[in-house]
Amino acid sequence: MNPKGILLVISAPSGAGKSTLIRMLCRDYPGFGFSVSYTTRKPRENEVHGKDYFFVQKDEFQGLIAKNFFAEWAEVHGNFYGTPARQVLESIQEGRSLIMDVDIQGARQIKNNLQQGAYIFIFPPSLDDLRQRLMHRGSDTAGAVEKRLQNAAGEMLKSDFFDYWLVNDDLDSSYARLKAIVLAEMQRPFIRPDLARKIASGVHYDS
Repeated sequence: MNPKGILLVISAPSGAGKSTLIRMLCRDYPGFGFSVSYTTRKPRENEVHGKDYFFVQKDEFQGLIAKNFFAEWAEVHGNFYGTPARQVLESIQEGRSLIMDVDIQGARQIKNNLQQGAYIFIFPPSLDDLRQRLMHRGSDTAGAVEKRLQNAAGEMLKSDFFDYWLVNDDLDSSYARLKAIVLAEMQRPFIRPDLARKIASGVHYDS
């Protein structure tokens, strides 16, 4: 019955375990993919244009911004990054599911611009727990860790527009809840808009 894909937009403070949960999800749902972003930074070794990123000049990127080409975009360390809206919408329409791993500002842009998707915000169980995780990584100074904690608190207080809140207290149980969200989203009527008509007309549904 040619179901449409689903769009998962996932945000979390640094250190909350978002990347680990996404890796687990991609392992169990290999049909999920990631959209290819545009960027103005230079390609790194082995990066392929059109596969890893679309590498463009800054004036071209700014022209695309003016045309409302992006579902979300941001400037990071002097370089621009953006997700093309049309690519996302076409993928969903053609039955390909996507995960968008973005910060909270990007998630808000996507929700405003695309008006679709399931928005999931992942919390640490506490700021103290998040502090321990960040310190354990050993990649930040004590001052940088405290800055990340301040940013995390601010992000949490702005997360009210998300559809789901997920506290990553225990990895296995947190992942089970994330999978439950995915399974629920796959049952929404817009995923199979012709389901009622087909079954009512006598067609047998094969899951």
